[in-house]
Amino acid sequence: MARINTNISSLVAQRSLAQNNTDLQMRLQRLSTGLRINRGADDPAGLIVSERLRSEIKGLNQAVSNSERASSVIATTEGYLTEVSDLLNSIRGLIVEAANTGALSQEEIEANQLQIDSAIESITRISNTASFAGLQLLNGAMDYLTSGIATSAIAGVTIQGAQFGTASNIAVNVEVVSSAQTATLFLSGAYTDATANGTILSTVTLEIAGTLGVQTLQFVSGTSFSDVVTAINLIKDATGVSAALASASNQSSGLNFFSTGFGSSEFVSVKKIGEGGDFFSVQDSQGGTTLQRDEGRDVTAIINGALALGNGLEVSLDQPTLSLELMLTQDFAQQTGSVKSFRITGGGATFQLGPRITTTQQVGFGLQSVAASRVGRTMIGGTMNFLDSIRSGQTNSLLEGRAQQAASILENAVTEVSVLRGRLGAFERNTLQTNVRSLQVGIENMTASESKIRDADFAAETAALTRAQILAQAGTSVLATANANAQNVLSLLG
Repeated sequence: MARINTNISSLVAQRSLAQNNTDLQMRLQRLSTGLRINRGADDPAGLIVSERLRSEIKGLNQAVSNSERASSVIATTEGYLTEVSDLLNSIRGLIVEAANTGALSQEEIEANQLQIDSAIESITRISNTASFAGLQLLNGAMDYLTSGIATSAIAGVTIQGAQFGTASNIAVNVEVVSSAQTATLFLSGAYTDATANGTILSTVTLEIAGTLGVQTLQFVSGTSFSDVVTAINLIKDATGVSAALASASNQSSGLNFFSTGFGSSEFVSVKKIGEGGDFFSVQDSQGGTTLQRDEGRDVTAIINGALALGNGLEVSLDQPTLSLELMLTQDFAQQTGSVKSFRITGGGATFQLGPRITTTQQVGFGLQSVAASRVGRTMIGGTMNFLDSIRSGQTNSLLEGRAQQAASILENAVTEVSVLRGRLGAFERNTLQTNVRSLQVGIENMTASESKIRDADFAAETAALTRAQILAQAGTSVLATANANAQNVLSLLG
């Protein structure tokens, strides 16, 4: 049939040419951008997945930056603490030297005290000035805040980490389930011969041993238990063992031997050596089992429903959401069933180590102050003492003849700073560095996945481009032929 109003062949050729041109433009766009997906119409599902991957990759990259920044903060903090440790070690030497009173004059001891004062001032200055980009590191600004602590029950609190989540504060409930005990031995003072009650029946030599050392004492027949108590207490600083009458007003009530500290690391050993003393026999308690050595017991407590690790009067809890150490008072640590509560109201340093802002991808870290009024926590005579108490004019200065107490405080200060440095090092090595490595692996894999979905395959696209070019050229030629065929109708008109 010969029709000229409608050229069907031309329409078909136009449609095919338009499709070929569209395909050609798409291939050119992909090759010029390097992307297979340039807009949603290219691959709707692929666009959704790739955009999610891109977002996660951005978060992972920032998490790596956050971890590296945190590592810098930790390294800077430890650098300051290194200087504090050096100062504490120098103080240790001065205290040990000053204890040599038989070879040092009073003027030399005073000179040592001046050096100690200067070192303590430097420690406090470092605490106040240590900073990183405006962040105060060691003055307590990054420590956790607490409220409601009953000092009659809890003598000290060190919060190493806490996760608040969406809560404004964290309640901490402490219940003693097993009391702390000293090592204890009992010597009966009641004998068949009532006239000898409360005295040594025959000459005996006793070996007194504790965590601090071993000493021997000889007691002659007829020595009262009160005199025995006095003799043992005179050497308790050398043995770690003290003594007391079972009843202060009754010599025949018996004699108790105690370790000077609480916990499983404390022990008391009392035994007779040599000849004599056949009467001597000690038990773990009045009327109890006969033995020569007894050990103390650590306090056991439940903190927020979890069993805490005990060490003497201290308990510690280490969980992802709460990590802390508590120093309990003697009275509270020996009251089974006692419960005390306090709250963590804020503070601490929060490090965002993951791509999502959730509790599981954040780490809370507490940086305690290392000022002289905060480190060296030591219980002496029922009173808590700190490093600043060994300064001139204070309770435990060398000028007061308190070198032994000063040494104990300093030893605790060295331990606290060393433990803090160890925590920082462990956090940097085991948390930050491993986190960076794992995040980098995630970035590599997710980037590869995103590239596979979104990036153009140049080999396939160039082949498709060649095909589109040939089809476009052929379509143009066919369209020209279709348009020319309509002119053949003119031959019918003569």
